[in-house]
Amino acid sequence: MSTLQDKYASVISAAKSAGVSDLKVSEQDGILYVSGNTSSSAAKDAVWNALGALDSTYSASDINVDVQVAGLSAGASLMVATESSNLNLRQEPSTDATVVGKAAKGASVTLVEQTSDDWWKVRNSEGEEGYAYARYLKA
Repeated sequence: MSTLQDKYASVISAAKSAGVSDLKVSEQDGILYVSGNTSSSAAKDAVWNALGALDSTYSASDINVDVQVAGLSAGASLMVATESSNLNLRQEPSTDATVVGKAAKGASVTLVEQTSDDWWKVRNSEGEEGYAYARYLKA
């Protein structure tokens, strides 16, 4: 087992116990890739919470988590699940991108596209569309 798999053993274990299907764990160029599918946002959260326990800022550059929630399609209603602040909607899928809108904690937004595991394109109640960090969206 690689040192990265040792380092992130709790993340891999959380994915297994949450029932993530098609779980793939691979290492390439010093980055551990963990991917798979799940039918519930709770299972996805379990994986992210395990990562958060190791890396509270979710800024580690040596792991890439890509767990897709199956069954979510364009038009699905999602709830903003931030801890206290508004969720920023950005022009591009990056924290460096311009903020083009906001959605309040507990507000409902509409899924436009699951562009990646980290960033989903959503539309807020004012009709503003932008990329939001998927970690803060619940089905």
